[in-house]
Amino acid sequence: MPLTSAIQPYYPHWPRQYAEEAERLQPIFGLAAVEMHHVGSTAVPELSAKPEIDILIVVNVAQVPDEWSQLLHKLGYRRCGDLSPGHHFFKRDAGSVRTLKVHVCHQGHPNISEQLRFRDHLRRHPADRLRYQELKLKLERENTRGIREYLSGKAPFINSILGRST
Repeated sequence: MPLTSAIQPYYPHWPRQYAEEAERLQPIFGLAAVEMHHVGSTAVPELSAKPEIDILIVVNVAQVPDEWSQLLHKLGYRRCGDLSPGHHFFKRDAGSVRTLKVHVCHQGHPNISEQLRFRDHLRRHPADRLRYQELKLKLERENTRGIREYLSGKAPFINSILGRST
């Protein structure tokens, strides 16, 4: 079963795509947005990735107001189920291809530091970056059940990095 997108070699314009989308999103969140970050594999130079830009928005409110959901909808985003309490998830597709994912996390949510620590570790450690890339490509080749199987297969590697990185 295919993933949401095929993994492809690193594309140097992904950071620019993040910056352009972050600029479009900033007015929706206004002063409630404490930080915005480019996370996920597209935020790691030289790492092959699904061409889906992940944006982490740290906010100082616990719930996503209906107004934010409506404004994101106008930009083509769909609200998905919350990934955990305080971690709200939106995605945008171009046709049937996923292009953007927005993670809105309440300030202090543990997912914030995990995403940033993992991204930064891969940026600093080429050997781990290569091992992660090889794992992702293997999981993509062997995938039979879709994105959940792929994410499950990556989890032990991610957890091992988070367990040793500071």
